[in-house]
Amino acid sequence: MKLSTQIVILAVAVAITIALTFFMYSCAYPLKYKDSILEASEQYDVEPYLVASIINSESSFNKDAVSHKGAIGLMQVMPSTARMVAKQLKLSDYDLFDEKTNIKIGTYYMSTLLLYFDDLNVAICAYNAGPTRVKSWLQNEQFSTDGKTLVNIPYVETQKYLANVLKNIKFYQNRFN
Repeated sequence: MKLSTQIVILAVAVAITIALTFFMYSCAYPLKYKDSILEASEQYDVEPYLVASIINSESSFNKDAVSHKGAIGLMQVMPSTARMVAKQLKLSDYDLFDEKTNIKIGTYYMSTLLLYFDDLNVAICAYNAGPTRVKSWLQNEQFSTDGKTLVNIPYVETQKYLANVLKNIKFYQNRFN
């Protein structure tokens, strides 16, 4: 086989590999609803890659997702949390299956957790396990040595959730920059 033919075959193989890698990356880290994410992120001062990471971890960008615990939509907002946030945002009528509304409520809620806990990892844990539970962990020396950060997370689900959101952040930072 001629060298020029080998080069063409190699170039085609590289192009196919790049295309497949991009396709797999896009499937694992989709980015739907980017405009709604950017709008809510800017409005509530939460990094858009964090919002996208939470959405990926919570629902894999399925706006119709409902968990076995009753959490709804893209950001898997619990109805009780949605009622509390809707009251704070003065939303009288809202639909958690509406992607824009769900992202708005979930992002606002995350912004309050970030302000309250002042630690990204702790706020992410609170989004998953609930702020009351996380507050109790912070008061327990088995889980926190300083009352502000967690050195141990007692729930395996929350450990996995935190690891997944943090992993997703690395990929979504590139998608928003």
